[in-house]
Amino acid sequence: MHGNRTRERLLAGKQVHVLGGHNHTAATIDFIGPLGFDGFWIEGEHAGVSFDKIGDVSRACDLWNISSVMRVHDNNAGLIGRTLDCGVNGIVVPHVSTKEAAENVVKATRFAPVGMRGMYSGRRGYGVEDYVKKANDEILTVVLIEEMEAVNNLDEILSVDGIDVFFVAPGDLAQTMGYVGDWFRPEVQDVVSSTLKRIVDAGRIAGTLNNKDTLQEHLDIGVQFLHMYYDAWIKEGAAQYFSEIDSMTK
Repeated sequence: MHGNRTRERLLAGKQVHVLGGHNHTAATIDFIGPLGFDGFWIEGEHAGVSFDKIGDVSRACDLWNISSVMRVHDNNAGLIGRTLDCGVNGIVVPHVSTKEAAENVVKATRFAPVGMRGMYSGRRGYGVEDYVKKANDEILTVVLIEEMEAVNNLDEILSVDGIDVFFVAPGDLAQTMGYVGDWFRPEVQDVVSSTLKRIVDAGRIAGTLNNKDTLQEHLDIGVQFLHMYYDAWIKEGAAQYFSEIDSMTK
């Protein structure tokens, strides 16, 4: 057990910055490790991260004292438990749209008496006394609010203890609103903002995807879990580079 930087900062009322991107390897973590981020988002729903690679990536996160936050592809107890056993210290669960679904996440991520996670330790438990209690205390649990059903059921979902972050995901939310691929649409952004405010007003921790156009608003609302992808920075850097090349060669 190495602690959980992201969870500790969140519970202290601080903001956290969690980076994600198209590549999920230990070498990626070694590159971003000294850059100052609190966590790295390992993509297990939309990317090909295999179980035999999770240990290496999460160990690299440990070396740089950043949290390994992995999105799984389903709200399934076996999947969640296996992912945790491989060594990550944060779980992101998609499509949590009811109170029952939120309760299932808590049961799957925590050992008894809080939940019913399968009794096994994986690498984080080796040589650790009272591992079960320490694991329960350190695991970061994030649920995705990404459907209008979840927005409509938000008050009930927010009543569930054991969830650290309620993350409003604009892409899938836009899809369920009928605006496929258009999450910058004002109607979608209004729902995102109002949902984030409801989470913060309820005294719970809000999270969402950010870019330079939305960051200030989210900070003003009180969002603590700030997630961003480095893919956009690479594209912007490449575009700037070629723009400068064009101006130099004309």
